[in-house]
Amino acid sequence: MRIQFKTSYNDDIRLFEDGWSLSVYSVLLFVAIALPFIINDFYLGEMTNVLIWAIAGLGLMLLTGQTGQASLGHAAFLALGCYSNVILIEQGVPFILAFPLAGIITGIIGTLIAFPALRLHGVYLAIATIALSILADDIIVLLEPWTGGVSGKFPVPIDIFGFEIERWTMPTRFYYLVLVVTLITTLFYRNLLRSPLGRAFAAVRDSEVSAMAMGVHIARTKATSFGISCGITGLAGALMGYYAGAFNNETFSLVISIQLLMMIVIGGLGSIHGAFFGAFVIAFLPQALSILTKSISSDNVTIPGLESGVFAAILVLFILFEPMGIYGRWLKIRTWFELFPFARKDMFRRQKSYLKTERLR
Repeated sequence: MRIQFKTSYNDDIRLFEDGWSLSVYSVLLFVAIALPFIINDFYLGEMTNVLIWAIAGLGLMLLTGQTGQASLGHAAFLALGCYSNVILIEQGVPFILAFPLAGIITGIIGTLIAFPALRLHGVYLAIATIALSILADDIIVLLEPWTGGVSGKFPVPIDIFGFEIERWTMPTRFYYLVLVVTLITTLFYRNLLRSPLGRAFAAVRDSEVSAMAMGVHIARTKATSFGISCGITGLAGALMGYYAGAFNNETFSLVISIQLLMMIVIGGLGSIHGAFFGAFVIAFLPQALSILTKSISSDNVTIPGLESGVFAAILVLFILFEPMGIYGRWLKIRTWFELFPFARKDMFRRQKSYLKTERLR
């Protein structure tokens, strides 16, 4: 059992819990850096896809997992970030400026949308964000002079001070670019959770009435969370455009929004680790199903709806048997081993009661 000795209040908000955690994350970072020398280009591309999904998952996790606001419209913000980045580059803005500007533009527009949308709660908010995701498809077609409409766009290779990066011909360079963005986004997310604003997000998630009693401005906190969430999602959308190589109005559909929500639920709501665990499932499960189908059938016959059906089944199983997701199950296993032989079965029993303040909704 690892025992942490805390001598000040700052110990509760340290970036790393202890030296052991720092060592584990350092090893993971070393493995991530060495990965292009270990695996081939195909699996390196899949790992790049995992990291892009993880960035998008962190964006939605901040809103849904940390602030408690359900959204099924984040595909619209993926599209906004993707198109903003490409349009800015076409206007002569260098990538080193266009990429962060795409995230800022997406975050600002997300904040403006948030003020009327976040007056809704629960399923009504989810329905409103679904409408936003569907509307984005029509907006992309209507703005054909800028977006290319149905024909779509083809992003040019990335140029950073004369250093060219292209997803297909230079997969290692593109992987490292995505890895750097992932690290910056993760550190930003982690530090945000340690700040007073991050604590306000958690307070709003747990009980709006209690948060209001403690002086938290509910509408402003929700709008801020929505804006930051959209900004991070916009960065992921820009990288998705480069990863795909071509995109149009059908690329960022409602299905992407549903997959994003499934990803953070399966991975574990409210945790950074959950976004990465869920990204592995979302990115690798289609490949695993394809390999399994080919191994069973020699005719390469595709089964319609197989991927969606498996995703739905996994989601239902997690909701029924492990609502805390993969990361929640890992925490239970780790805690059991740390407390062995004193661990008891009922220590992980789910609480089925609600806060009295939440009954006022």
